[in-house]
Order: sequence, then structure tokens, then C-alpha cells
Amino acid sequence: MASSHSSSPVPHPRGGGGNDGIYRKDKEPSSRHYRPVRSLPDVCPKEPTGEARGLCEGPSVVAEHDRWTVYNSKVNLPAALNDPRLTKRESDFFTKTWGLDFAETEVMPSFYLPNITKEHFGPYLQETAQREKIHERCRNICPNKDDVDAVPSVTNNHDKSRTELEQVPKIFMKPDFALGDPSTFNAVLPWSHFNSAGGKNSRDMASSRLLQEKLSHYLDVVEVSIARQISLRSEAFFHAMSSQHELQDRLQETQRSAAALRQRTAAVHRLMCQGPLSALRQALSRANHVRLHNKLKLMAAVHQTQPTVQLLLSTSEFVGALELIATTKEVLQQELQGIHSFRHLGSQLCELEKLIDKMMIEDFSMYSRSDLSRSLEEEGQVLEKVQNKNVVSVKDRLESLVFGLLRQRKLDFLDIYSEEMILAAKSIVTQCVIDSVSHIEEIDSEIVNKLADQMRLMTFPQWFELLQSVFENFILFLKRIKATLSVIRNVVLEVLDSNQKSRLLERGAGGTAEAPGQLLPGEAELAYLTHEGMFISDALNHAQQSPATVGQEQSSAVGPRSQEQSSAVGPRSQQGHSRPDACGSDSASGTTESSSSRDPSYPPGGGAGVTSNEEMMPTDLELGRIANNIQELLYTASDVSHDRCVKVLMARAKDGSLERLSSAEFVCLSRAVEGFVRDTEELCCRRSMSLRGALQSQANRFVHRFHEERKTKLSLLLDNERWKQAEVPAEFQDLVNSISDGRITLPERKPIASEDRKPSEYLHIDGQKYAVVGTVLLLIRIFLEYCQCVNDIPSIATDMLTRLSDLLKHFNSRSCQLVLGAGALQVVGLKTITTKNLALASRCLQLVVHYIPVIRAHFETKLQPKQYSVLRHFDHITKDYNDHIAEISAKLVAIMDSLFEKVLSRYEVKAPMPSVCFRNVCKQMAKMHEAIYELLPEEQTQMLFLRINASFKMHLKRQLARLGVVNDGGPQQGLVGVDIAFYTENVQALRTLEKLDLSMAEIWEQKR
Repeated sequence: MASSHSSSPVPHPRGGGGNDGIYRKDKEPSSRHYRPVRSLPDVCPKEPTGEARGLCEGPSVVAEHDRWTVYNSKVNLPAALNDPRLTKRESDFFTKTWGLDFAETEVMPSFYLPNITKEHFGPYLQETAQREKIHERCRNICPNKDDVDAVPSVTNNHDKSRTELEQVPKIFMKPDFALGDPSTFNAVLPWSHFNSAGGKNSRDMASSRLLQEKLSHYLDVVEVSIARQISLRSEAFFHAMSSQHELQDRLQETQRSAAALRQRTAAVHRLMCQGPLSALRQALSRANHVRLHNKLKLMAAVHQTQPTVQLLLSTSEFVGALELIATTKEVLQQELQGIHSFRHLGSQLCELEKLIDKMMIEDFSMYSRSDLSRSLEEEGQVLEKVQNKNVVSVKDRLESLVFGLLRQRKLDFLDIYSEEMILAAKSIVTQCVIDSVSHIEEIDSEIVNKLADQMRLMTFPQWFELLQSVFENFILFLKRIKATLSVIRNVVLEVLDSNQKSRLLERGAGGTAEAPGQLLPGEAELAYLTHEGMFISDALNHAQQSPATVGQEQSSAVGPRSQEQSSAVGPRSQQGHSRPDACGSDSASGTTESSSSRDPSYPPGGGAGVTSNEEMMPTDLELGRIANNIQELLYTASDVSHDRCVKVLMARAKDGSLERLSSAEFVCLSRAVEGFVRDTEELCCRRSMSLRGALQSQANRFVHRFHEERKTKLSLLLDNERWKQAEVPAEFQDLVNSISDGRITLPERKPIASEDRKPSEYLHIDGQKYAVVGTVLLLIRIFLEYCQCVNDIPSIATDMLTRLSDLLKHFNSRSCQLVLGAGALQVVGLKTITTKNLALASRCLQLVVHYIPVIRAHFETKLQPKQYSVLRHFDHITKDYNDHIAEISAKLVAIMDSLFEKVLSRYEVKAPMPSVCFRNVCKQMAKMHEAIYELLPEEQTQMLFLRINASFKMHLKRQLARLGVVNDGGPQQGLVGVDIAFYTENVQALRTLEKLDLSMAEIWEQKR
């Protein structure tokens, strides 16, 4: 339907319609005709009954509907046009498809109309583009007179309306305006005009009238504005009313066409459908008699189920018995439901099924116990792999048990295996300890009963041999568990693959049979009506069968159902897991007839069998969970093995014997544990942390003892250090040379052949020579021991780094207390701390600072990236050492500074020259140089003397200012110049200070 601007005006009332311009059908004087209710006989209480139109609730194309009245309207047209929920009136109200309920619905696009896009109009737009441009240009040059006149009027009206609306206060325009709000109410009605103390007077009355007139004026302004807006949209309303008349005409034409179509359809139904329906009822009645005969034969076969199940159980064919029970239960539930003689058979089959479940669980428990408790030296990893001569293929006892448990959905059988596995792990440790103790004569097992006490009485080599034996046995134990679990996993994966293949085959078969047997819309209702003497579900099934199949059922004899049920076990078993099975052949042999006598034209039997097997087997999700649980069980086996090894380790460590191990012994223990952990990770793909955690705990204790021993040793060395330069043995020079070559390890012990090499005075490192004390040489060896320990035990790298940083901090702080703090005077008995002691301490600190980056780089290779944050300790240590070195340099400058202050305070500018003060200064400078020259490098010596020279110039400048000597070219300046020349000559005469720039011009005060 479409609307047009040329539609006729609003129509007048016609005959048979109302007086409001809306067309209505004429009401007939007769009462309404209701469709009679047709009920069906209740053949089966569980099938639905009701009206004949129960399967189709839509309008009938045969029967005529009741006359339409205004009370049958769905939506009022004015209400739909003035819907307040729509912010904008719909432009396609009379043109879009509304549907029966006249409501907003999503309409599917028509398959017969092409999808028109903008590209379809491309050629037309290209042709008319030039003409459109010319038209637009002409319209802009010569505008329409009406448009020119209308613009000022519309603008004036709009401005006038705007001006009037601006008179209304803004508070009335707020979206949250509510007089219930006290603040809003007081703003609109100020009560101050009405609350006078003496009552109402003339002034209050005038204020009230003024307020009332003001509010009335605001109301008039708003109403005028609303009326103006309504007048602007009146044309659209009249256009909608004119379109409504055209709509009514089209609806009348549609109603006449629908009535004619119903008449023709009713004639077709009367002439062509009633006869075939009667013939179909006769055919269905005969099919019901045939089906009854088949059900009687099926009852005879079900009667033989219990003896067959007993025969299968006597040969331990659990799966075959379960398949037969499942098939019988399906037949009882689907085909023989309500048979009085079989009312107890279902419960009896359920009891038999529970008995089979218990027998399978006990059998699996016995298998697990015997498999895990047998000797680990046996070659076979999976128990009882035997070939049965009566079966075509090689079957495994474990595989048959697992398949039967899956068939019964006993999915917790892995818990049984897990419990047996834990008990077997405990027995492995016990047996290893008993075997080891039996070979040790010193331990009497009758006196010492507990295994832990027996292990603590062993020596470390004996206990270590026991630990290696435990590791080897657990590796064999895990290999056996992995082999058993792989067999179980293969069975689970076979069942999963079989389920998927079965679904693919069913989808393929359903796709090929869907076209000829597809149920058409009218056939379901037809089968529902032709129900006489049969189940409604059977009628629906037969509605999908072709006439040829129905004829074949009528002409051919149906095979005995007993043969089908008895022989169903073998094929169903093969279909369930896609492989031949012993139980399948045995169950087939226990029947009276072969499956070849089965009637292929009888669909319910075969379909029920396939459905039952799929429902009994676990779903793909459950099978996936079982596969994951198998992998988790392997992880659990790894964890249990590690936990038992932890028991062995902690039993030995209870009395602290592991803490007292030497470094070499602990490294052997660590390597053995790491090897076992690595093997279990490769075997089980599981990173178990319990054994590593226990080793880490023992390693922490070992590190604590290791660190405390070396820290105590270093403290003793420092407390006995006299801070004199020590000779460097050749082995220490070789040690630092190996560090320079990148080998951060302790050298191997060599035969004593280096005695011919004399010790040197200095330690040569990277082209520099270091004068050191004996404690620093041993400190180098100590931190190499830390690095070597980290190489042997990488898991303690973080803890060892923290301990090493603590050791370096201890050396720095203790050396500071002894040298700068003069603690060596009381500890060692030194008379004084000389400049040589200070320089030697500074050089030792510089040697340690030189090796800190080397140590940091070594530890960085042993740490994980997330552990790099601990390397910041080395940055703090380097800063502390550099600060200590700077303090020693400042101390050396301070010594000379105090000397300058003392000597130059007595300086006088008089003959003879050079003066005594300057002679003493030069003498002290020479002593200072002699003390530090051979200890510090040339660059540091020069920097130190530059700072000393700056201090000398400061004190000399201060003394000259006190004496009033200025650079005026007088005799006093000349005498000072002689002393300065003497000072400069003596300082530059010292070795490595020849080119030192002393710049003595700064001693003079600047003339103001």
C-alpha cells in the first residue's frame, strides 16, 4: 500500500460503515458461528489430546472466519499516529508491512526483489549531473518569489516567538521542574508577600494579584507557542487522513480475494482429500496388527535375557552382559512399556547391573594393586599382556576393564588407582631402607626400629647411596605408571574417536534420508488425526515412511525380535568402540540365532540400539575430562614420588647433619636431586616443587652456615690485620689472571711446583698494579668460593647473592672502623694510623670495586629475568665503597690541611728566604708523596696533590691577608714570591708531579 499527495479528501460515511469515516463490515443479524470442538479418543494416556487444530494454530484456509467488527481491531489509528514514545513521526507509516498484530516487527526481505544499491543509479546520475548543475545555478540566480517572501515572515515569526518565550523564567523550562521541591516552590511563589505580621492588607492583595497576572501571562505565551507549532504541522495530519481512504479501498479488495480463495480450497478438500484419508486409515490399521505380532515375538526373546546374562557372567564377560542388559532395558522402556508380566524384570536387571559394577571395580582394584606392588626389576611395564586363543585380536585385561568401567560411567576408577599408587610409593621407600640397612653391620634393625632413626645412623656415603637407590626405583615406578596410564588413555581416546565417527555416520545417513522422508507441514496433522487403534508416536513415524516401505511391511514377514535382541550385543559392541571384542563374540555365541536373521525393514529396534549405546557411553566432554584426569594422575604420581623423597631428605636433616656437610658433599647431594627432578620432569612433563623446596630449605641452611663461617673468618682476619703492604703469592696472581680470562671459579689443586716462583710486591690486574693487604687477597678467594657454590647449586643464587653483598658490606664497614675510625689502635695495637695505612686501605677498596662488576655479571647469568632486581645490591655496595674511598682521600687532605694551618699561622714575611715555614711545608709534602707514591696510581696521586695544593693556597692567602701583604710590587711581595718559587720548585720536583699546574696567582687579594 502506498500514499499519494493526490488522494481524495477525507471520505464521507458510506453505507454499512460507521459515521467516523472508517470502513466497517456490515454486521449480520445472526449470532456468531463458533467452530465446533473435535476431540480425539484417549488411546494412550501419555499422548496429548485436545482440539483437532492442536497442531496448527494459524487461520484455516478452508473455513470462513467470523464477520469482522470494530471490536476485533488490534490498534487504534489515532493512537498509533500520535504515539508519544516516538520523537519523530514515521514517514513510512502507510507504506511499510505491519503484519497481523499491527505492531513493529522485523520483516524479512523478499527473495523476489533485487537488492537495489546506489550503484544501480550510477549511469543515470552521470547523465543528469550536468543538467542538475545548470538547474541549481539558475535557481540560485533567480530564486522563487514565494520562498523570498516566506523567509522574512518565518524569520519574523520565529524571532517573535523566541522573544515571547524568553519572557518566561528559565526555571519553568528546566527538565527537573517540580513544585514538590521546596526551593522551586519558594522561587515560583514567594511567601514573603503573604506572611505579614498583622494579617492581609491592601499591599499584600496587590502583590498576590500581580503574581497571578504574571503567571497567567506566562501560560498565555506558552499556549500561543504550542498553537503555532500545531498549525505548522496540520498539513501532515490531513495528508495522513486522505491516505487512510485509499487504504480502506485496498483492504476491501483483499477481503474479497481471500473469500474466493477459501471457497475454492474447500471444494478441493471435499473432492480430493476425504477418500484417500479413508484408505490410509485402513492401511494403518493393518500395520498395527502386524506390529502387535512382532511385539509378542519380542516378549518371547526378552524372557530369555536373564539366563543369557548369567551365562556371560560365568565367563567374566562383563561388557557383553552389560550390553545385553542395556538392550533389554531399552526394549522394556520403549517397546514393552506397561506389560504386566515384565513389571519386575527392570528392577532385576538393575540389580544385575549393580553386581557387575561391583565385580568390575574389585577386579580393577586387584589389578592396580598387583601391578604396582610387583618387583620393579621386571621387564614388562604393563601387567598381563596375554593373547587369548579364542579371540581373534590380542586383548588386554586392563583395556577390557577400562572399557567396561567407561561403559557403566564409573568415571572415578582413577581414584582407586591413585590410592594404590600412594601405598606403593610408601612401600618403595620402606623396602629401599630395609635393603640398605641389611648391608650395614653397624646398625641393628632390632634395636633401632624406626626407619628415620636408621637413616640418621648412616654415614653420608651410605645415606647418599640409599637416596640414589630411592631415586632409581621411583624413576622405574613412574615409568610403569606412565605405561599403564597410556593404555588407559588409549582406550579413552578410542572411545572418543568412535563416538565422533558414529556421529559423522549418522549425519551422513540422515542427510541422504532426509529428502525422501521429510515430513511436510500437512502430514503431521494428518498422522495426528488418523490415530485409530495405535500410538500417536507410531503414526508420526509411519508418516515419514514411503509407500514402498509400508507395502513391504504388509507383504513380508517380520523377523523374530528375539533373534535381533540376542545378537545385538556383538554388533553394538563393535559400533560402540570400533574394534572386535571377546565379549561381543561370546555374547553372540550365547544366543539361539544369528543376527543375519534380523528383519531390516523394522526400524525401531536398530535405532533404539544405537541410541542406547551412545547414551550409556560417556559424552565427549566427560571423556575429555577423563583424559585430563589421567594426565593429572601422572602429575600426582610425580608429586607423590617427590614427597616421599622429601621424607627421606628431612629424616636425615632432622638432627642438622645436612647443615654440617662440606661444600663438595652438598654439591653432590644437590646434583643428585637436580638430576632426579630433571628426569621426572622429562618423564611426567611436570615441574614438582616439593623436593626442590626441601633442597632449597636445606640449601638456605647450608648457605647460612657457609656464610657465617666465611664472615667469621673475615672478621678474624680484619681484627688481626696491621694494614701493611703484603707480598702477593704466585697462586693469587694466577687466580686473578684466570678471572681476567673469564673463569670465575676456583682453580683446581695442583701439585706443589710453584715454590720456585717468588712472590711479587703488587697484584697486577689489567695493566694496573695494586698494593694490597693479606686480608684482601683472602677476600678475593672467598668471593670466588661464593661464585663456585652458585655454579654448583644454581637454585641458591639469590640467597648467595644476598649473603655475598652482606660480606662485602661487612668488609667495608669493618675496615672503615679499623682505619678511619682508628679501631686498629686498640684491636691490633698500632701506635697511629699513618697516611700509608690510609692509602693502602683506599687501594684495597679500589681492588674490591674493580671486581664488583665481574661478580655482578656472573650472578646475572645465574638468575632468572624476574630476579634481576636483587642485582641492585651491587649498586649500593659500589656507592658505599666509593664513598669510603672519597672519605679516605678527604682524610689525607685534612691531615695536610691541619698541618698547613698550624705552620702558616707562624709565617712572617722577612729574610732569610726561603723561610722556615715554607721549608717545613715542602718537607711534609715530600713525606706525604713518599708515603703514597708507591701505593696509589699516578692519576690519583696528582688529583690528591691538587686538592692539597688548593688547601695550601687557601691558608697562605688567609695569612697574607692577615699580614697585609698585597701584590703591589713592593719588597714584601718580592719576599713572598721567593717562598712561592721555592714551594713550586720542590713540589714539581716530586715524581709524577713534574707537570702539575700549581697556579699560585690565586693567593693574592684582588684590588678593589
